[in-house]
This record gives sequence, C-alpha cells and structure tokens, in this order.
Amino acid sequence: MEIGIFGVGDVHPDANTGQAPTEFERIHAITRIATHAEDAGFDVYAIGEHHNPPFISSAGSTLLAYIAARTERITLSTSTTLITTNDPVKIAEDFATLQHLANGRVDIMLGRGNTPEVYPWFGQDLHQGIPLAVENYALLRRLWREENVDWSGRFRTPLRGFTAMPRPLNGTPPFVWHGSIRSPEIAEQAAVYGDGFFVNNLFMTMEYFQQYVNLYRERYAHHGHGRPEDAIVGAGGGVFVRPNSQDALTEYAPYFYGNPIHQGADLAHAVAHTGLTVGSPQQVIDKVLRFPKYFGRTSRILFGVDFAGLPEKTVREQLDLLGEQVLPVLRRELGDA
Repeated sequence: MEIGIFGVGDVHPDANTGQAPTEFERIHAITRIATHAEDAGFDVYAIGEHHNPPFISSAGSTLLAYIAARTERITLSTSTTLITTNDPVKIAEDFATLQHLANGRVDIMLGRGNTPEVYPWFGQDLHQGIPLAVENYALLRRLWREENVDWSGRFRTPLRGFTAMPRPLNGTPPFVWHGSIRSPEIAEQAAVYGDGFFVNNLFMTMEYFQQYVNLYRERYAHHGHGRPEDAIVGAGGGVFVRPNSQDALTEYAPYFYGNPIHQGADLAHAVAHTGLTVGSPQQVIDKVLRFPKYFGRTSRILFGVDFAGLPEKTVREQLDLLGEQVLPVLRRELGDA
C-alpha cells in the first residue's frame, strides 16, 4: 500500500489574513511541499490539472518534472490529467518524457474533469465527455505500446504509421489510475483494462463512493483480471491534523467555511460522513482504518492537505505530524488489508 498527498493547485486567500499568494509564490510553494512530503516519508505526490482560476496547475507534467529533479524516491502522479480535452499524443509524449527524467517514478490518473467550461476552451463538446474519455484512452494505450500506430476515430485527425517519442522507459508505460466521482462508465473502463480505479472520497459520503468501487471490482473480475478483491483501488480524503482535536477543528473551520467549494456545507457533517478528517492523529488513523469497510483493500491512499489558502508552513506541519504519527500505524495496519 502507498500513502501520499495530492493537491489541486488553487490560489486562495488565507482565511485569517485575507492575503493570497502570487502565482509565482504558489507554484514554488507546491514544489517545496512535494519535496517536503518525500522528507516526511510519503510515497506519492500528485497534482490535479485545472485550466480555470483560481487554479495554477495547468501544466502538471512540467511541475512534476521540476519536482523530479529535486527528489529521489517519491512517486510522481497526477490527480487528474484530463483525458477528454488533452490530445492523447501529447499525454503519451509528456509522461514518457517525465518517466525518463524521474527514473521511472511516474504514474498518471486520468479523468474527465469537473469544470464544464474546459471542453469548449479546447475545442471539445461537454456532452461527448464519456465517448472522448473512452476513445482517447484507447489511443493513448496504443501509443505507449505500439511503435507504428494507425488510428482513425471520431475526435481527432487520423494517424498513419505514427510513433510517439520518446518511448516509455524500458518499454513499460506509466501505470494508469482512472479517477471518477459520478461515472460508472469510467469504473467500467478501468476494469476493462485492469487499471487502477481511484475515488476522491471528498464531497459525498463514503457509501456513495462505495457503489462505484463495488461496480469496478465486479467488472474487474468479469474481464478476467483476477478476483474482485484483487482489483486495484485507491481512495482520497481531506485531512487537517493537530495534536489536539479541538485545536484542529478551531483552526481549520475558517478555511473550510471560506472555501467556495464548501458553500452551504457543515464541517461537523462533512467530518462525520465523508472522507474528510479534522482532528488528532488518532482520529485520522481511525477514519482511514474505516476505508476497507467501504472500499475493500486499498492500494493507494492520498491525503488532501494543501488547499483553501492554508499557509505553506501549516501544510508542512501537517506533513510532519502525519509522517511521524499516522503513516507508521497505517502501514502496519493496512499493509496486508
């Protein structure tokens, strides 16, 4: 089992000071947080792709290449890369290049994204999101596995004898996760190919996400990749941790209620019913140890710790506390779960 962190690259005012970092400051803070995650003992750092304000994470492979040069061990991933609006040829080339730069420490999470405006910005139709995801991924797989690709589809110009360069490192493409919060078709796509399936576990209840994991596991077995329990599942979860649980709740509340994505939400309800944990290290442990009840064995857990205007210093403190008191216990308890 791997434990890591993921970010979304938002530029948001600090709830206590009202000050937001510049884009320059935020980009460099992200890279420092990623390297600190390695120092704190995490296995994975992932960054999500967005193209709209207030996010600056539009070029994930570039950010990860910079981080790769400053780390030695941590796996570099995305959370997510937009398979719908990116050209599969460019994804194939960018992430094969990143593989070479990072000595193979690369995988990728593909998704449709949650910003409808992105589709027309990149010349695509929102209503074709699922067909785009299915067709583009089928092409991406071939580009990584075949040196001379002939291709004709609905959404891009044909390819004739095309070779994506560079080739994947040592002939092995990056491992692929498919991320979804609402699409059974994406769970099916992950199952067809025997890829990983990741639920972000952030805004809805864990029972909500459980239905998609169950579907993926059933279809994984149906397609001949192994038993349902062998399927490769990952789950996210927001975390804010302090040694004392009440201190965590008091400190985090302004950031929770000041974040537009939580408009109308209640912090206590979110902590009780979703993957969000705000509390002590033991409370984080207790929440994550509940994941197998809903998702079965999880191969990867990613904590969201860097969002909503939290100062970089606070994020680093989260990483240190999680690394010292939470990661060893989870690895011991969930390593063979």
